[in-house]
Amino acid sequence: MEHILKIDDLTKKYFNKVALGQVSISFDNGKIYGLLGPNGSGKTTFMKIIAGLHKQTSGNVLVKGKPLSYKTKRDVVFMPTEDFLYPWMKIKTLVKYFSDMYLDFDSKKANELIKELELNQDNKVSELSTGLKGRLKVALTISRDAPIYMFDEPLNGLDPISREIVMRLISETLDEDKVIIVSSHLVSELETCLDEVVFLKNGVIELQGDAEELRLEKQKSIEALYKEVY
Repeated sequence: MEHILKIDDLTKKYFNKVALGQVSISFDNGKIYGLLGPNGSGKTTFMKIIAGLHKQTSGNVLVKGKPLSYKTKRDVVFMPTEDFLYPWMKIKTLVKYFSDMYLDFDSKKANELIKELELNQDNKVSELSTGLKGRLKVALTISRDAPIYMFDEPLNGLDPISREIVMRLISETLDEDKVIIVSSHLVSELETCLDEVVFLKNGVIELQGDAEELRLEKQKSIEALYKEVY
């Protein structure tokens, strides 16, 4: 079976610093992967290379069997941890902006999610709390339609209720034709949603596997394993 995303010996160096060192891993559709590790472990670099925002130093990345190029960008939806929403834009303007920017954006779905999340279309981004902004970012991201979704630290700075809502939205996006990769150091918040876990440490994979199998084998929760690895 062809993997939706296949990575071989992926290396990224910034001058003398190795951000990723010969990372090899495959991702299958129909699963949610947790890319786990503290800040500086290589999670963001890994995601940005797959999204086509950074270039690898060496190694290969195949998206649906094809090498990374401008063509594979349409298969990858990436939500950075940075605040990428324009503060002066109203929510309804953002929906229009995303619709113009991305061919795969579903305005109807976005508007339904915005209503479900009780966000006011006339509110500017600058008027939203951190929690509401976090929910809006995810709603806009999952209103795109692609086989690969990546969320970089989507729970950062969010209140507990917003974290729960964000993880529910992300989980509901999964179907048998998609793969979701979520990076985080807040393991307890997303442990129950994960099918597979990948522990990145200093740019290399320290531990990876099926979340349930690892729990049984190690007799520990993923959060406890995280504390052990780091």
